[in-house]
Amino acid sequence: QVQLVESGGGLVQAGGSLRLSCAASGRTFSSYSMGWFRQAPGKEREFVAAIRLSAYTYYADSVKGRFTVSRDNAKNTVYLQMNSLKPEDTAVYYCAARSLAGLNTRSSGYDYWGQGTQVTVSS
Repeated sequence: QVQLVESGGGLVQAGGSLRLSCAASGRTFSSYSMGWFRQAPGKEREFVAAIRLSAYTYYADSVKGRFTVSRDNAKNTVYLQMNSLKPEDTAVYYCAARSLAGLNTRSSGYDYWGQGTQVTVSS
């Protein structure tokens, strides 16, 4: 069982930056692949970024070059550094843990979810 708690969301102007954190409970954090998803009002939850056990990363085209996902297994934490934010990045951001090896861009491929943190980018 893994519990995930996101933090770091907030209100930022377009072009600004935020860093989201996702703290995980449990001693087996290092064995999970982690993902970030987001959901804007009236839209489906969409994949943002993922990081494998080996620290290999994968990004949605919409955030590639602007967002960076990383993990610190010693701290049981995964991060999402978001730069050059745009109003269309406004959403609730969720982190998720996947017990199977490999990356997955589908939300159904993840076993555990955090409660989400709101990110609002003003124009």
